[in-house]
Amino acid sequence: MYKKLDEKTMDLILETGIDQFAQCGLDRANINTIAKTAGVSVGVLYKYFGDKDSFFLACVRHSLALLDQVLQEAVAHETDIESGIRSIVSALIVHARDHQSHNALYNEITSGGCKKYARELAREIESRTAAVYAQLLENARRVGTVDPTLDPKTFAFFLDDLFMMLQFSFSCEYYRERMAIFLGPDCTDDPEKMTESFMHFIKNALKIGGDRLVCDRV
Repeated sequence: MYKKLDEKTMDLILETGIDQFAQCGLDRANINTIAKTAGVSVGVLYKYFGDKDSFFLACVRHSLALLDQVLQEAVAHETDIESGIRSIVSALIVHARDHQSHNALYNEITSGGCKKYARELAREIESRTAAVYAQLLENARRVGTVDPTLDPKTFAFFLDDLFMMLQFSFSCEYYRERMAIFLGPDCTDDPEKMTESFMHFIKNALKIGGDRLVCDRV
């Protein structure tokens, strides 16, 4: 009879799975390796998750729950679009640096490494952020702090593209190197500078505050 796993052990199993799936993809990931690294038997892992595919989906959803928490905390107390986006950018950079495998797993999924769950995971992953960003932009448009002709849903899509690349750039080897080519080898050393540069770009795109004068003169 198996002893019920406590929350700490369950988190370790899921984090170990995320590491393995991010590195090897769903097809090549090895359940024996995951179980051994997490310090449990293969039998225990199958008892709790059924099969490798179910365990993979559990790992993805574990990662999504953490990202949800990060985003909700970032915007919970922000009352305007500028501070809201700034909080999201700062939180995503910290999350990407502290949980690199989570973003590497996301990159593996989006690059076609898990085609049979592509539609299902796209809806689970993207619907969460789409709602948060679209509502943030709609609120700003309604109170007149951004360009009134802005389409919140379309801009949320473009904004999420930027956020996604930012996360990959702080967590995936290829995108880190890509960022270093554009910005220099020390670009990851100063997250605050990165946040300010991102905000300068976004404030001009959204015509927020004084930067609207810059846009109007061009």
